[in-house]
Amino acid sequence: MEFKEYENAIGKYFSKLTVNKLPLSSWSFYFEEFNRVKNVLGDSSTIEQILTLNDGKYDWNFKEELQNDTVIVITDPVLNILFASKNIIKMNGYHSDEVVGNSPKMFQGKLTDNSISKEISTAVKTQKPFDKIIINYCKNGSTYRCHIKGYPVFNKSGVLTNFVAFEKIAA
Repeated sequence: MEFKEYENAIGKYFSKLTVNKLPLSSWSFYFEEFNRVKNVLGDSSTIEQILTLNDGKYDWNFKEELQNDTVIVITDPVLNILFASKNIIKMNGYHSDEVVGNSPKMFQGKLTDNSISKEISTAVKTQKPFDKIIINYCKNGSTYRCHIKGYPVFNKSGVLTNFVAFEKIAA
């Protein structure tokens, strides 16, 4: 009985409101989008810090790339991974902190085409951009076709400081 009066009062109050009420399930969508935006902003800020640390010159809109679900990987000149965007987990199951310090070869396996791998290696050694599709491996051992656009980053003196790779699942 005592709750009946309360429920009637609340019902009356909400029926007079002009504000749309959203079901509780909509919060999960908000939370997912909030986390995505937070990761994009955090990742783009970290990328800019890494590249400007060595006076690297670049002309990319990292926020836009990250919003398009592009995974961004930054290596040092000898291809040790310094950074991987947080959205890498969607692509291959690895958390960004699991790949830092490793070589991008960690994603390759027996189905990876060695000739494409060599072409990428040659581009890196000659400090040239490359655009390749390669078979990579997920953390769980499954494969995926990865479209990689890699670019060398040079400082103001022309010295190679980093490689930046923009990666997406290839169709």
